[in-house]
Amino acid sequence: MEFEFLYWHWMVMGIALMLSEIFLGSFFIFWFGAAAVVVGLLLIPFPAVSETAQIIIWTFSSTVFAVGWFKLLKPLSTDNTKAGLSREALLGEMGQVLSPPKGEKRGKVRFPAPLLGSDERLIISQDVLSIGDRVSVVDLSGNSLIVKKA
Repeated sequence: MEFEFLYWHWMVMGIALMLSEIFLGSFFIFWFGAAAVVVGLLLIPFPAVSETAQIIIWTFSSTVFAVGWFKLLKPLSTDNTKAGLSREALLGEMGQVLSPPKGEKRGKVRFPAPLLGSDERLIISQDVLSIGDRVSVVDLSGNSLIVKKA
């Protein structure tokens, strides 16, 4: 008796591999499963594809999916904000003054990377600041940052 891969074999194997990712957490096996589902879907309209071609398609699809994930998609999902981090993580961050604080009016500073979800924040300072000055975060006061001239 000769065994041949049918579309549903690939579909079951693909779903099993994708579900196994729940227990592994590496997000690598998932792409092998997605590639197996692709082969299964390809076999529905083209059932005469040879087993060698099926394995080549699966290997190629797995490689494309894994490389695409790790090189293209995963870097886009990195969070560069400091939102939710402790006060200590914000201390020492450097920014540039957009508008200096005057009396009771708070100033505004822009940081190269977002802090607390925004790249522009309200500031309080004891130093005399002017537009374009570089400042460093020394503390927090409510929703404002306390800064000093760098």
